Amino acid sequence: MTIIAGFSSSRQGSAPLNLAAQLARTTGEKVIAAVVVERSRPPGADRLEDEYQRYVSTQATQSLERVVSGLSEDVDVSVVVHQSTSIPQGLTELVDDYGAELVVVGSSSSGLLGRVTLGSVTERLVHTAAVPVAIAPRGYPRSPAPIQRLTAAYGGPADGVDLIESAAALAKKWAVRMRIASFTVRPAAMFGGSIERGAEDLIVQRWSRRVREDALKRLDDARARVAVPDVDVVIGAGIEWRDAVDDIPWGTRDMLLLGSGAAGPMAQVFLGSAASKILRHAPVPAMILPREQT
Repeated sequence: MTIIAGFSSSRQGSAPLNLAAQLARTTGEKVIAAVVVERSRPPGADRLEDEYQRYVSTQATQSLERVVSGLSEDVDVSVVVHQSTSIPQGLTELVDDYGAELVVVGSSSSGLLGRVTLGSVTERLVHTAAVPVAIAPRGYPRSPAPIQRLTAAYGGPADGVDLIESAAALAKKWAVRMRIASFTVRPAAMFGGSIERGAEDLIVQRWSRRVREDALKRLDDARARVAVPDVDVVIGAGIEWRDAVDDIPWGTRDMLLLGSGAAGPMAQVFLGSAASKILRHAPVPAMILPREQT
């Protein structure tokens, strides 16, 4: 698969390329580092705008080439400049042009260092893309090692995609380990004295048992079609979403997988409210899988 690492003409931070290169080391595929230059009119409609676009494209290309030059030679990376009406639209056009199966973007510069934060551009992209979208945490560093483990964030039967089977297929294709994680935020009332600690623990334990059993059942169903080795199932719980996400261990070579919500359009990425909260607190790169057209 071809991996598109997307950049705007005004921002060429290295995080998206660092993640794209790590994915390329995992998959053995090539990377296209693409600068999308926004323009309001089609080429030829305005001479002054054409001149300005050429200048912006040249500057953006040179800047991105400097970022690419820092990568090791084990990754096949090419730089492309593409003009479009918007960055999300431009990335969608590049996916079609190159037959790409994955888009990698960075987090908002206003987000926390080391966490995934959607900006206005990535927010639109992850709600309209027809291919998986991977998002690098802000400041994601360069790594010579490939991805080692995929963690599927399972939210129960309401998931809009068969996330466990999709994750199993991807883990087999990439030859990486897989685990299933579910997250729960305990009601605030539990910490205000209205529910005794023992009752609180019992509620969480029962919920965890139901989710684990359902996840394992879906994993067994997936194994009828995809051969995958042993899979860990873990539960993260906390008083806030960040606490719940941090309640399970994460490694530097992990990637979080999220499925599109049932309310989303077919064959597109669409984050539900719980998935959005989990994504916001992810300490590792995240990839969102679109719903398949059936």
